[in-house]
Amino acid sequence: MTNNKIQLINIHKNFNNKEVLKGLDLEIIPGESLVIIGGSGTGKSVLIKCILGIMTPDKGEILIDGKNILNLKDYKRSIINQKIGMLFQNAALFDSLMVWENVSFGLMQSNKMNRDEAKGTALKVLKKVGLNEKVSALYPSELSGGMQKRVGLARAIANSPEIIFFDEPTTGLDPIMADVINDLIIECVKDQGITALSITHDMNSARKISDRIAMLHEGRIVWSGRPNEIDNSKNQYVVQFINGNASGPIKMQI
Repeated sequence: MTNNKIQLINIHKNFNNKEVLKGLDLEIIPGESLVIIGGSGTGKSVLIKCILGIMTPDKGEILIDGKNILNLKDYKRSIINQKIGMLFQNAALFDSLMVWENVSFGLMQSNKMNRDEAKGTALKVLKKVGLNEKVSALYPSELSGGMQKRVGLARAIANSPEIIFFDEPTTGLDPIMADVINDLIIECVKDQGITALSITHDMNSARKISDRIAMLHEGRIVWSGRPNEIDNSKNQYVVQFINGNASGPIKMQI
């Protein structure tokens, strides 16, 4: 019996004869915040999509709480998905729904919660991310980018998930708002004991929100360590990435 919350074993994924994930192995313990860094096209988003069931690996196993979730029947997969929250890169809010309806969408759709109860829950969760009742009645188009991220975070935690995925949580934000979002992620994840997996290019965010950082390159994890270890890493892929050097073992496609 494993003690890992999430475990990936020998995951392979191909697209048009291009191998994106090449035997990837990964373990995340309960309550851990793991951040995956790496260049564009290294497979970070594919990795999350495979765990979510949006994509199916060509080979390997994905375990949540020690159970292989691949090839589950739809209703069993939906039970697993109810354990998971997701903050999308661009918040991915529904334009036609008010803020509180966006936050409580999953509660009403999956949990069959009535609108009054769902709204009450949404208001409580919005308060956790620093948004008041007045904001709850607005539409996404009336919000700033930072506020949209907060709403996206509120939606991700509304169902009290055991696992949350963060896809580039600070992309498009100014440094101050990015730090606000980082603080909210830390607060929400730690308060609820959530296991978090984030992907980001933002090294300030990676250092702040992580218990552990892993670097993905050419479909495999090439380095893993604590945030305070990364700046002293001798791994040449890590050194090049965190310093933003054009020269090094990472070759960008032009």
